[in-house]
Amino acid sequence: MSDDKATVRPESDESASENTAESPDPNATESQPEESEAHCAGDAAELEADLVDQVAENISEGDADVAGLQAQLETAQAKADENMDLALRTRAEMENLRKRQSRELENAHKYALDKIAEELLPVRDTLELGVAAAGEEEADLGKVVEGTELTLKMLTQALEKFNILEVNPLGEKFNPDLHQAISMQEGTDQAANTVLTVMQKGYTLNDRLLRPAMVVIAK
Repeated sequence: MSDDKATVRPESDESASENTAESPDPNATESQPEESEAHCAGDAAELEADLVDQVAENISEGDADVAGLQAQLETAQAKADENMDLALRTRAEMENLRKRQSRELENAHKYALDKIAEELLPVRDTLELGVAAAGEEEADLGKVVEGTELTLKMLTQALEKFNILEVNPLGEKFNPDLHQAISMQEGTDQAANTVLTVMQKGYTLNDRLLRPAMVVIAK
């Protein structure tokens, strides 16, 4: 019996070693969640950093857009101010032009006859000299007539200078646009409606009738 006991080997050591080899390490099992948590934490930090960068980029782009809009607004405001200034200056110039034209028109009405008046003054002077000469005790009638003819010539030249022309239709055919018949005469050798006598000359100004000629015509 003692031999049988000696040959029997305990299996406890092998079993223990096998059990030891097959059994999982509790520390290893516990380290897996910690590594997973660390990995998740790293991903979260990286995502957060990306979000921060994105937000910062958006803010930067927004600031650039605001700056661009502000620059456009300032340019538009400057252009509007320039146009307003131009409009005010144009309005002032137009008002000055209107006033100047109004003054010129008023002066034209007031002094329209200054040129013809200058031409008529010498005629008046000559008439006054003729009247004075005719009033002398030893007046020479021939010189008075000569002075009167000279004065009439000066007056005619002054009128013609301003295109004031006489209408003297003696011997012409009656023209109702220029002549006014005051009577008709029968028994003449002239054709009917021929002007026989000019009682008063007519005048035109730039081809517009100022006064018709007063005439006697043949019947």
